[in-house]
Amino acid sequence: MAQKVLDAQPFSRLVRARITRFGDGAATLEIDIREELHQQNGFVHGGVLAYAADNSITFAAGTTLGPAVLTAGFSIQYVRPATGARLVARATVAHSGRRQAVVRCELFAVRGEDGAGPAEHAEDAEVLCAIAQGTVLSTA
Repeated sequence: MAQKVLDAQPFSRLVRARITRFGDGAATLEIDIREELHQQNGFVHGGVLAYAADNSITFAAGTTLGPAVLTAGFSIQYVRPATGARLVARATVAHSGRRQAVVRCELFAVRGEDGAGPAEHAEDAEVLCAIAQGTVLSTA
């Protein structure tokens, strides 16, 4: 169901986003990194990271507030450039009330199977790129 909702968003289809986890106060959104998503220096564009944070935050909140939700606002801090094969945005609900939820999100770049990307060792396959926090409101 969550993937169906995501697929109904034209921009999500454009970046080819997919939900890989949904439930129990959490959501994970993944995007394969491709050239069209880069900025001029070869890193994933900050707007793509912001999109991934926003959507994963909203989906995570939806697991506690129900499906009728909208992001009220969020902030994002970029900690290093995103390069690699895949972008992963993991969001978890920090607090949920009757009408709103506060959600944290960490965004990681994952190196490719061929070793491409920022990681030097197998245990470093995920590299933290950004941290976000947002408030989501129930519209029901």
